[in-house]
Amino acid sequence: MDFERELEKSRTFSDIFEIVKEMVREYVGTEQAGLMVGVTDLGSHNQGFIGAFYSLDANTIIINKKPLARLLQTNPSLYNYYLFHVMLHEYIHSIGSYDEGQTRQLVKEMSEHYFGPSHTVSQLASNMEKFMPNLTYPAKGFQPPQDINIEFVRGIDRKNTNYIN
Repeated sequence: MDFERELEKSRTFSDIFEIVKEMVREYVGTEQAGLMVGVTDLGSHNQGFIGAFYSLDANTIIINKKPLARLLQTNPSLYNYYLFHVMLHEYIHSIGSYDEGQTRQLVKEMSEHYFGPSHTVSQLASNMEKFMPNLTYPAKGFQPPQDINIEFVRGIDRKNTNYIN
């Protein structure tokens, strides 16, 4: 698969998630079936904002829609690259990499392997602060507020849910 070309022509969360899954399957040799992806307003705090997190209990990646909306307003050309990066990072958590430093390193290695070191995807993986200085990663054991309203992305796990209409 030409990951760069596929990412360029992606139009939906599902399109990007399929690229993430295929890339991990090819590079790491494993995958996570039955994963859900949702978006919600995770807000921000005095250190910045969380881009996304993986909930082991719910087998769900939750993406903060605030930075996505901000990117669409200020730098739409970065949108797919950012979304790909956070999905890849959280998907790596979903396959069992819970150490934040190791996960970041693996995302960087994979990004550089498939996109080259100068591509925006690799630059995001190397130095997210350059693009989004207020982004923070959730601390171990991060729990979102109980009352968040999660909008689940339909069709996100196409390969494993093709029997559902």
